[in-house]
Amino acid sequence: MSNITIQIANNIATITLLRAEKFNSFIRTMAFDFQTALDQVAEDGNVRCIIITGSGKAFCAGQDLQEATDPDGPALSKIVSEHYNPIITRIRHIPKPIIAAVNGVAAGAGANIALACDIVVAASSASFIQAFSKIGLIPDSGGTYTLPRLIGLQRASALMMLGEKVSAADAQNMGMIYKVFSDESFLEEVEKLASLLAKMPTYGLALTKQALNQTFQHNLEQQLHLEDELQTLAGNSEDYREGTSAFLEKRMPSFKGK
Repeated sequence: MSNITIQIANNIATITLLRAEKFNSFIRTMAFDFQTALDQVAEDGNVRCIIITGSGKAFCAGQDLQEATDPDGPALSKIVSEHYNPIITRIRHIPKPIIAAVNGVAAGAGANIALACDIVVAASSASFIQAFSKIGLIPDSGGTYTLPRLIGLQRASALMMLGEKVSAADAQNMGMIYKVFSDESFLEEVEKLASLLAKMPTYGLALTKQALNQTFQHNLEQQLHLEDELQTLAGNSEDYREGTSAFLEKRMPSFKGK
């Protein structure tokens, strides 16, 4: 995978996009490599938290337009259905916490891949832009689903239609992302956050993710029923037994994600 790397240490898998000279924009082989990387870390029992980040100055500039406009390249319908839709589906259904560590600009599909992750953090110099309208396209990669739910329909509509760049600080203030760290401390803070998640009861976190995935399709009664089902599963887990024992014994728990 020449355009993607996976590093695994301390139960954390870091997937890095490696087309720095093209601001980590996607081409077809890179999209398939990214899907393969997500599958690998999803299936690795030693991985309990996943970080997605970019190399160089950008997180991801979305689709490489040279490929998209190449008469011999994949059609837009293939790019959306075979590249980005499977990526977003994987991110939302992998039963492990996924952090988007946005180190620089996240534009177009790159922005929406980040926003599909469970927790989005950004370096202070990073930015987000729904760049699609500038070339006559609509937001894809789940953007029309995710962004209105994060910041509201009116604001999402404006950002998508105007294609305005949003600073990391403004993204945090409007609820688009979780937190901003200084450029100097960014890598350290991301590692601390991932380390914390990797030590938590990740089976319960996976069930939480499952509940959140369905919350916007359910009415209250349906969601209460789902919570009942998932809480029963959580209550039968080793992590729950360890967590309650540790609390009663006044010691630090040692969770296994089971």
